[in-house]
Amino acid sequence: MNQKEIVNYWISEAEESLGIARHLFEKEDYSYALFFGHLAIEKIIKAILAQRLEQQIPRSHNLLRLAQEADIDITDELKHSLIRITTFNLESRYPDYKQEFRRKCTAQFTSKELKRVEEIFVWLKSKL
Repeated sequence: MNQKEIVNYWISEAEESLGIARHLFEKEDYSYALFFGHLAIEKIIKAILAQRLEQQIPRSHNLLRLAQEADIDITDELKHSLIRITTFNLESRYPDYKQEFRRKCTAQFTSKELKRVEEIFVWLKSKL
């Protein structure tokens, strides 16, 4: 694949993950909705990385690190949001965190966090 195809691949994957997050929220599967919200942000950052760099995309799930590698201007607010959203990956994936995270993922909590994910997603996509 050429660079444009790789960028388009990551955009498509990111949009699909965001759609799945929305679907899971509608089905009241809140912890996994946030997990897919994390994936959407991760993949859109990887699209930016693919566009800006001509190297292998890092196999990382750390959103702050990926954003820094993509040379995205990061405010303190965005930094804290990326750190928090990265925890959705860890807390929904590993059994020792999973149950506690699921209890935290009420409809209200998840709605608020998904709204922030969507805001960041739109902002990041505008950087492409």
